[in-house]
Amino acid sequence: MRNECGAFGEAYAAAYLEQHRCKIEARNFHSRFGEIDVIASNTKYLIFLEVKTRAADAMVRPLEAVTLSKQRKIIKTVQYYLLRFPTQLQPRFDVMGIVCGADGRSVLHFTYLKNAFSADGFC
Repeated sequence: MRNECGAFGEAYAAAYLEQHRCKIEARNFHSRFGEIDVIASNTKYLIFLEVKTRAADAMVRPLEAVTLSKQRKIIKTVQYYLLRFPTQLQPRFDVMGIVCGADGRSVLHFTYLKNAFSADGFC
């Protein structure tokens, strides 16, 4: 059920971005530093989205799972991505926390944080 909820959450997040006029550039981009769940763009930003999903009865809320350690891994992965795929767009780090229904294929509620953290102080 956990993997099903996670995969569903990432698909939900990508669809959410598309509904908000973003183009999906990549999903599950891997480097030796980590993974970016969804990379999307709009006219101004290249959005690096971390998606965290949890069951309704989970002890930890989804957004609490984006720790400083996780942020560092994301930033290093983004730096690697930007070396491989240079852009004029401004990078932005967003986070979406999703609480899944019992079936693992529905959303009870979600929180979307634009510009949730920055690379300042990490580089």
